[in-house]
Amino acid sequence: MSTCSTVSRDLDEPVAGTAPVARTWLLLEQPGPWGAKALTSSHLDTTLGRALEAAVKGTDVRVALIRRPGRHADRGTPAVRRVYAAHTTPGNVWVRTTTLTDPHQLLGLDFAALGRGDGRTFDAVLDGGPHTGDPLVLVCTNGKRDRCCALLGRPLAAELAASGAEGVWEVTHLGGHRFSPTVLVLPHGYAYGRVRAHSAKEILHGAREGRIVVEGCRGNTAWERPGQAAELAVRSAVGEVAAQSLSVVRTDGAAPRWEVTVAHVDGRHWRVGVAQGASAPPRPESCGAAVLGSPARMEVTGVRELSVTAALAS
Repeated sequence: MSTCSTVSRDLDEPVAGTAPVARTWLLLEQPGPWGAKALTSSHLDTTLGRALEAAVKGTDVRVALIRRPGRHADRGTPAVRRVYAAHTTPGNVWVRTTTLTDPHQLLGLDFAALGRGDGRTFDAVLDGGPHTGDPLVLVCTNGKRDRCCALLGRPLAAELAASGAEGVWEVTHLGGHRFSPTVLVLPHGYAYGRVRAHSAKEILHGAREGRIVVEGCRGNTAWERPGQAAELAVRSAVGEVAAQSLSVVRTDGAAPRWEVTVAHVDGRHWRVGVAQGASAPPRPESCGAAVLGSPARMEVTGVRELSVTAALAS
């Protein structure tokens, strides 16, 4: 039987506009096995997992568990854990980090402030500071959510780690199983699908230099999905690769049609038409799905650069 990722690839399903949505990521190290809902089905305290899920609702913060690539023996609770917070909105991109012995300290964070891009709560509550190493490369490997993530993600994470990159972690969930292997690169917040080792190394090299690789990119998690597709369309149209050069400043309309305004730091603006369509023919959205689905796809209908007067009016 074909896997969901094989079917999606064979059907050439587009990946643009499919990234998870979160302006801020909170990443907690949790070695050992993960269940399908890792915050409440791993060695992390279940009560803490539920409390974190409740605390981040409506804050633009997404919590995920991470672990180093390799074998994951069931060794119980680690004494010290690494934790990161990363904000992905252009113009205010940062990653902060520290280590914890008691992950319940995370409940003292001001999650609304984190979601707005204010990292001071992380430093004050957790005694954290700026992350100064390589960009973080998060590879989804949670086979309990979808077998493609383990079969394709774990070898990718292991190869990247073996290459000497310091910021490589396995992560519990990035959505879009059918695009496995899926990768998120922080601090800039661009997600990728169908990643191979050579392209992952190119993506990481670009991230070190503040450049975005557009090929295979699902979008910037700072934006809703129409904005993700619109921003990538502008990048492709004008050949822009600088990581923090573009922002989604306005989205008009509602499903299934939007008009998205994308702004460049140099003052240029574009109006991008985006339409939501249904993927056909029906296909498995994950290997565990009981029925076939027609996942939504973002289709760019036009990219138009605005005059200075129109840009100011928008």
